[in-house]
Amino acid sequence: MRDSLPIQYDFCHLCNNLGEFQCIICNQPTCGNDVHVRIVCAKCIHTQTSEYTVQQASCDDVEVLEELVKLFWGDPIQLMFNQTFRVAQEPAITAKKDGNIIGFISYNDFRKNAVLIMALGILPGFQGCGIGRTLVEQVENYAKSQGKQQLLVVTSNDNLPALAFYQRHGFQLFEVAPNVIAEKLGGLQPGFARIPIRDELRLRKIFS
Repeated sequence: MRDSLPIQYDFCHLCNNLGEFQCIICNQPTCGNDVHVRIVCAKCIHTQTSEYTVQQASCDDVEVLEELVKLFWGDPIQLMFNQTFRVAQEPAITAKKDGNIIGFISYNDFRKNAVLIMALGILPGFQGCGIGRTLVEQVENYAKSQGKQQLLVVTSNDNLPALAFYQRHGFQLFEVAPNVIAEKLGGLQPGFARIPIRDELRLRKIFS
């Protein structure tokens, strides 16, 4: 699977799982199972300045997006708000460097008044330099242009980085669907920092 991607995607240096994150101490790729939550000041967070372009995904990007969805979430079909979606088949905006996808956000005109962010993924070596914020802003601008009043997004109860990211960018937790992810997975699975994955957390950002 590593060779099928157009950009080098490293695996965890402590095990053979996907390296979803980058350690701020040794800068090595690390999976969610092998991380620990610590308090770090903004000055000490490792960031990388990177030039990239943002554009609407094309048909030529779908295959790569499908691979990235499987790498990040393990399944191309995701459950959100009690509905299933094939994420890579939905509209998406990509961030590219040297013509290669380094991050993406997919979305859906989910409700009459809302756009649903379906997936947001940034390759580990490019996390922390504002790409995620830029992609969310692009979808927010789209939602406003369509006369929507809010953005919706879901995350799992263990995904502390995503929960922090979305709240930092104006989203508010408004609903919890208990045990739905555990049921989809066929039981409890260890997630970020080995927190058991159970619930779907639903967040929204309402436009003023």
